[in-house]
Amino acid sequence: MPQKRPLILVTNDDGINAPGIRTLIKIMNTLGDVCVVAPDSPQSGMGHAITINDTLYCNKITVAKGSPQIEFSCSGTPVDCVKIAVNEILKRKPDLCVSGINHGSNSSINVIYSGTMSAAVEAGTQGIPSIGFSLLDYSLEADFDPTIKYVKTIAFQCLKNGLPKGVVLNVNIPKLTENEIKGFKVCRQANAHWEEKFDKRTNPLGQDYYWLTGEFVNEDKGEDTDEWALHNGYVSVVPTQFDLTAHHAIKEINSWDI
Repeated sequence: MPQKRPLILVTNDDGINAPGIRTLIKIMNTLGDVCVVAPDSPQSGMGHAITINDTLYCNKITVAKGSPQIEFSCSGTPVDCVKIAVNEILKRKPDLCVSGINHGSNSSINVIYSGTMSAAVEAGTQGIPSIGFSLLDYSLEADFDPTIKYVKTIAFQCLKNGLPKGVVLNVNIPKLTENEIKGFKVCRQANAHWEEKFDKRTNPLGQDYYWLTGEFVNEDKGEDTDEWALHNGYVSVVPTQFDLTAHHAIKEINSWDI
């Protein structure tokens, strides 16, 4: 861990006033100096989207009087928040970036849609040790207190040990009391998918519109996956890489007549 007090960047995709990020800020204040740059409104499901055809606004705000952290509300996506924090707001590169605590799961295939995890991935591409945290409770009244012990432990270890190059952590926490959670499991991402459906409707002007719905299907029966860990009372920790190369397929594709 750095000898001076660590600098920690906090962001999310549920918006700067979401209960999850308020809990995360409180935890990080016990570990270092905190700067918050988060969306001014919910940005769930934005993935790695960035703003290129519109202006970005980033305003310094005070959420609670006497709070030790510096906070900025950004008009952009979670990835925009990280980019503008690192390049415009902070005087030096953060020692850690944490994103969340998300309201709902980002396990398995959900990781590729997640604004929470994309913010962490963006920081990781810039060489910053990064973690995305999620709680398996979608309610705005979700109880985040049981996450405190586990979030603090992972963040502290990340500050102390760093992360392998090109790796960020995807941490999901089951909806249980602190005493019911059995501990941590370092896992692989489960092989699961969404079977999407669209609820088609017609507005008063006769125009069709759609609501996306779907069912989550986990066909992976392995006991080393994030889905298994979460369903069995463990916090899942998945080392996630942002090099999307399918290295195992290079030899096969090279055999093509191209």
